[in-house]
Amino acid sequence: MNQGAARVLVVDDEPGIRRFLRTILPPHGYTVLEVASGREALSASATQRPDVVILDLGLPDMDGTDVTRLLREWTKIPIIILSVRGEEQDKVAALDAGADDYLTKPFSLGELLARLRAALRRAAQTEVGPVFIDRDLIVDMAQRVVRVLGQEVQLTPTEYSLLRALVINAGKVLTHHQLLREVWGPSYEGETHILRVNISNLRRKIEADPARPVHIITEPGVGYRLRIAA
Repeated sequence: MNQGAARVLVVDDEPGIRRFLRTILPPHGYTVLEVASGREALSASATQRPDVVILDLGLPDMDGTDVTRLLREWTKIPIIILSVRGEEQDKVAALDAGADDYLTKPFSLGELLARLRAALRRAAQTEVGPVFIDRDLIVDMAQRVVRVLGQEVQLTPTEYSLLRALVINAGKVLTHHQLLREVWGPSYEGETHILRVNISNLRRKIEADPARPVHIITEPGVGYRLRIAA
C-alpha cells in the first residue's frame, strides 16, 4: 500500500474490470479496494472509508443508482459511475441520484485518471474559497466579480448564478435538471432551452473560443461540467 495514497473503492461484478483497475491505478498513486455487489459497497464505504468510489450500475443485487442514493444519505464521498450503459436516461438518473461523474465502458485510462483527480480535488475542498482561479478565469464570489485574462467581465445576474453553481461544483457533472432547479427554481426543471441560451451567452463572455470551450464542457444530453486544469 502506498503511504498516503488515495483509496479507491472499485465496485464491479466483472473480475476483469476489477483486475484491470487493480493493475493500472497503483502506479498512479492509488490504493485499490474491491467489492462485487451493492451491499458490499455500502458496507465497505462505511468501514473502509475510501476517498473515492468507482461504481458500476449493473450489480448483481441492486442497481448502482440505488447504491449512490443510499450513500448520499450519509456521505459526500466522490462517486464516479463506470458502466456499459451509455443511454442519456441512465446517466441523468445516476447523476441526479448524487453521482459526481459518469464514464462509459470502454474508457481510456487518461480520461479516468483525469476524472479521479478532479473528484479528489473537489472533495479536498471542505468549502469553496471566496476566489476560484483556473487558467485565465477568476471568479471572486465575495465581490461577485468575474475576470478573464485580468479583465473584468460583466455578467447578468442569471449568468453569474449559473457560473457560481458550476464553480461550487467544479469538476462535477451537473445535469440540466440540477442546474435549472439551482438557478431558476423547481418549476423550470423542463426548460432546457433557457439553460442552453444562458450557457451560450456565458461562454461568449468567458471562453476565448466559445465554439471550443475549455471551461464549460457539455456532457451531451446530460448537462455541463466546469473543467478544472489537471
